[in-house]
Amino acid sequence: MSRPIRKGYFVRGQFVAEGSELDLEFQRERQDAGPSKTERKAESAGLQTLGEQLTGLSADARDALELPARLTEALAELARITDFGAQRRQRQFIGKLMRQLGEQDLAAIRAALEHQRHGAAQETLLLHTAEDWRARLIASDGALAEWIAQHPGTDAQPLRALVRQARKDRATAAAAPEQTSRQGRAARQLFQLLRERLAAPPQPGHDIPSGN
Repeated sequence: MSRPIRKGYFVRGQFVAEGSELDLEFQRERQDAGPSKTERKAESAGLQTLGEQLTGLSADARDALELPARLTEALAELARITDFGAQRRQRQFIGKLMRQLGEQDLAAIRAALEHQRHGAAQETLLLHTAEDWRARLIASDGALAEWIAQHPGTDAQPLRALVRQARKDRATAAAAPEQTSRQGRAARQLFQLLRERLAAPPQPGHDIPSGN
């Protein structure tokens, strides 16, 4: 009887049977060889995108990262380039420079970008909150008392004066839209006062958290 054909493969002229100890050893070596080509390509694309995001980082934050001079120059050059093809090549060059950075530098870049995104979100929330309070203060006397209760450190006299004037301006604009000499000025000043007060750090024993 003929011997059953064993499945396997050759490595440097040596037959390796599937399931043998040598086969299992080669499999372990392949698994420990590192990321696949697809994984390396995805990582490279991610670092290129991360590098491009550095162009939106504030100058102070970027300076604090102490980036290599070549990377800093490459980012500045990308901002100057207008040709699409040249931009694509410059982005690829930035990706190459990003791959030369260590994990500590990359972690610092990600942290700086996240901090800036968080700050932008906080500013947007602050503006929306100030706008909401302005609308409520102009619309209702009860909102003024509520604001003072939640922000007792506020100087109430200029706040009341701005609310009264903003109400008058709104009434004037509704009755005679052509009279726009002072229309909206008090409302803008009121918005600025509210924004500054909301942005100020809480004072122990004075401000209490808003329930809104």
